[in-house]
Order: sequence, then structure tokens, then C-alpha cells
Amino acid sequence: MNKPRGLNFWMVLALCVGNMVGSGIYLLPATLAPLGTNQLYGWLITIGGATCLAAAFARMGAKLPYSGGPYAYAQAAFGPFAGFATAWSYWVMLWAGNGAIAVAVVSNLSLVMPWIGSTPGLPALLAVGCVWLMTWVNIRGVRAAGAFSVVTTALKLLPLVLLIGLALWLTLGGTPHVVQPPVSIAPGAIATAAGLTFWGFLGLESATVPAGKVENAERVVPLATLVGVLLTGAVYLGISLAFWAYMPQAEAAASPAPVADFLGRTFGGGMASVVAVFAAISAFGTLNGFILLQGEMPQAMARGGVFPAWFAADGARGTPVRAHVVSSILLSSVTLLNFGRGMGDLFAFIASVSLAAGMLAYFMSMLAAIRLLPQERGLTVVALTGAAFIGWATWGLGLSAVGYGAGLVLAGVPVYLAVRRGQRAALA
Repeated sequence: MNKPRGLNFWMVLALCVGNMVGSGIYLLPATLAPLGTNQLYGWLITIGGATCLAAAFARMGAKLPYSGGPYAYAQAAFGPFAGFATAWSYWVMLWAGNGAIAVAVVSNLSLVMPWIGSTPGLPALLAVGCVWLMTWVNIRGVRAAGAFSVVTTALKLLPLVLLIGLALWLTLGGTPHVVQPPVSIAPGAIATAAGLTFWGFLGLESATVPAGKVENAERVVPLATLVGVLLTGAVYLGISLAFWAYMPQAEAAASPAPVADFLGRTFGGGMASVVAVFAAISAFGTLNGFILLQGEMPQAMARGGVFPAWFAADGARGTPVRAHVVSSILLSSVTLLNFGRGMGDLFAFIASVSLAAGMLAYFMSMLAAIRLLPQERGLTVVALTGAAFIGWATWGLGLSAVGYGAGLVLAGVPVYLAVRRGQRAALA
């Protein structure tokens, strides 16, 4: 029987960029608008921090091409419990954060089809339907998921490039900037912006998670990681500057689909509807990429001996069917339980909590880089900078989000203890 083909460079690059450029950039302008100029500083700091994280992941991906990414690095550096805590926090971030992405798909579709938002219960059902459709795609094979990422990533970049081009055209044409209400520059507000904007870089490590299924992983994983982060950072900064210069703060803050509304101001309501469809496609592609990861992670944990062995099995197409199904059940539950909130509030809530839960994975990965490659002093500096950024961004998320996130991480401890007891009993 032939081994299923793996992911090539373009698929891995599309996975990285597609996972980062998704629901975040289409909804974050509204969330960040009240922060005024603080958001620009937040983006700059986040781009710098994300670049440090990417450089560390790229180096580890080249030297240590293990499946499981953050989990594999933490376990190799600090042992089983550290590996479990890292993997659990990352997994929680994936399936909880995917709830926000599913909401983003429906939010953008509702701009084109208003009856979606006015029909009780329909947004929740559509969001869950998107989850299970993408779960089915990923169960069919990693190559199918990779091809889907290439197509959706190409499509999602089109309106973003158009928006940046429009802002440049307005600037070169001498169009005056809008007058924004004054907002004081404050360290706390910048930290809040950094915490939220890091959502837009969630997935920068995507290439390292399915490394065992990547063709020529030693070269492809680090290259796709670095190129993906730099390309994404350039797009994000261009979008942020465009909003700051040409869309009133209050209007951006009140918009359910700010990128669509920005272009609609120039090209009319029809263009806004077209962009909303692209935004839905963008979030849909991101959902596909993160569902790929939320299945790969528990399988890697199970094969590493820190998660129930039941998750280790492959399906007929070489994909972690059991891990996919359980992850998507949890994801569907989070989405349904919180859909009483408005779609904008729901996105911000789930994004903040999932980020708070997952920050541990990024922090431990930076410490693992220092431990596993101690002879590389440049990497040590980069990893320490990345770890400091993660700590600061976590503070920026706020006490409530961090509390919820910590609770989700601690909920995994009984699972770890049960698995270890089972292993000891089997050896007795």
C-alpha cells in the first residue's frame, strides 16, 4: 500500500499564512478601533514578537523536525508533564479558538444575507455546520486539507491587497486623513492591543505541528514559518494603517465586517457584499487549517504517552479520525453554549480566552529552544525576547480571560494523572 503524499512547500506556506490571515484581520479592526493610535504600537510590537517566535520555531523545525510542534519541543526539553501541559494548553487554544473562527464565517455571511442573523438559532447551527464540514475534509486526508488551504489563502488575500492598494492610492492622490478622536497613549492600552493583535498571528507555528507529514520537513518547515510571518506582518500593518488613516474610529468600532465596510465606502454597497463573501471564505480556510492542527495535536500526545492511547490510531486515510471527532465535539459545545452573546462580543470573548489558554504553549516553546539548542546564542536571545513578549501579551488580555484560560489548562491535570496511572498499572 502506497504511503499518502505529504504536504509540499506551498501547502505548508498556505497553512501558515491561512491560519494567521483569517478571522482576525477581518474583525479585529472593529475590536481595536477604540484604542486609537495605541493599536498601531500594539501591531508593531506584536509583529516584532511574532518574528522572534517564528525565528525560534523555524530553527527548532530545522534541527528537530518532530510532529507535534510545541508539545514535542517541550517534552524533549523538560519531560512528560511539561510536554503534556504545553500540548494541552495548545489543544485547548485550538478547539476553543476555532469557535471564534466559525463565528467569523457566519458573521460575514450575515452581512450578505441579513436573514441569517435575524433567524433565531440559525447562526449557531451554521457555525457548527462549518466545523463539521471542515472536519470531514481533514478526515479525508492531509493532502486534501493542504490543497484546500492553498485555494482559500489565495482568495483571502485578494480583498486585503485591494484595501491596502486603495489606501495607497488615496494617500498618493492627496486625500486627507480622517480626524480621529484623541486617545491617550498608555502602556496598558498598548498591552491590550498587543494581546488582541497576537490573535492575528495565532498559527505561526502551524508548520511544526504536522512536521511528520511534510515533504522535506527540515527545509520546508522553517522556510514556510519565516516567510509566512513576514508576509502576514506586512499585510496586517498595511491594513491597520489604512483604517487609522481613512475610516472614522466610531464607524469601524460599530461595524460587524469592518474590512467590507471600508471598501464599501469607496466602491459602494455591492463591493462590501463581495468582500464579505471573501471574508467568509478567509475564515473558512482558517477553520480548515486549525481543524487540521486540532486533530494532529492529541494524536501526537497519545503517541508520546501523555494522552489516552485511544487517540493514537489513524483512520483508513492516515488521518487522526478519533482526535478530529472529539476536538470538534468540544468546539461545537463552546460555540453553542456562548452563542447568546452578540457575534462581535462572542468573537472577542472566545478569542481572548483561547489565547490566554494557549500562551503557555508559546512560552514553553521558547524555553525549550534555549534548553535544546544551548550552543546557539543568537537563538537564546531571540527566544528570551519571544518569551518576554508572550508574558507581556498575556497580561494585556486581562485578568478575566487569563482566569478562564488558566481554568481550562488546569482541567487537563486529572487527564494526565489518569494516563500515567494507567501506564504504571500496565507495567505492574
